Amino acid sequence: MPDLYDVAAIGNAIVDVIAPATDAFLAENGLDKGAMMLVDPARSAALYAKMAAGVEASGGSAANTIAGLASFGGRGAFMGKVADDQLGEVFAHDMRAIGARFENAPLVGGPGTAISMINVTPDAQRTMCTYLGASVEFTDSDVDAATVEAAKIVYLEGYLFDAEAARRAFAKAAGLAHGAGRTIALTLSDGFVVERHRGGLMGFIESQVDLLFANETELTALFQTDDFDAAIEALRPHVKLAAVTRGAAGSVILSQGERLTVKAEAVEKVVDTTGAGDQYAAGFMFGLSQGRPLQQCGELASLAAAEVISHYGPRPLVSLRGLAAGKGY
Repeated sequence: MPDLYDVAAIGNAIVDVIAPATDAFLAENGLDKGAMMLVDPARSAALYAKMAAGVEASGGSAANTIAGLASFGGRGAFMGKVADDQLGEVFAHDMRAIGARFENAPLVGGPGTAISMINVTPDAQRTMCTYLGASVEFTDSDVDAATVEAAKIVYLEGYLFDAEAARRAFAKAAGLAHGAGRTIALTLSDGFVVERHRGGLMGFIESQVDLLFANETELTALFQTDDFDAAIEALRPHVKLAAVTRGAAGSVILSQGERLTVKAEAVEKVVDTTGAGDQYAAGFMFGLSQGRPLQQCGELASLAAAEVISHYGPRPLVSLRGLAAGKGY
């Protein structure tokens, strides 16, 4: 099978609504700062009505990563479920406009396209309330075998662990990918996802995952410790390759007994941390798919994360390929 894609991702297809907010607003609405909580349609609509004016943009963690990959000049594909509605059309258009393959048929007669309300406080922390809608209707039948088998890396979004059908889709994708000699990557996505599914995630990581992405909070939650270094050491035996982000402290890459430290790229002002991890993964997997050294993969990842936290929204606003070229990559 030829390499048609650098990365094929499976994730929630979501449209984001991003607006500034105060800590008082979060408290008044019972929102846990910095976390992602799931809401029903009524709660989603009520919160939307209370939010400040903001921007609407296609999002979803893995879809954002594919957008970042495309900005580097990589070849990407995305698999996810939208509804046959206006938001679904917007999402599909946005994915295809960046040059990514997105061919899943929309859901007809079910819940609407997923939407995430993202409130960003002055310290740039994002607090997300997500109505998953049609995105949780993604099943193993939506996994396109030809796409998976033609991708160097198959990237799975941890948020989907909340849906049993999506977990079956993960298993199918992993089987297809490994059968074709491809790499399976997983992002843990959120500390609360880890808390809800620690056992299932650990089993999947040990048996199927070649490359793991996590942030410090997610990793320490996975191993139930407050000690980052202890969590890193606990992770070593379970994965071939891992990249763990630590915000302003940069990131740590683990590979076959080696531990690399990557500095965070300097940012003049952090505006919105939405999408930071997504773009880190984009830069890292772009580098990996091009055969770059691991240290450089981490540096490309940090470059992408720095770009996205300098503005509102989870996707790059300037060419990451251009930024990388300016840095000599």
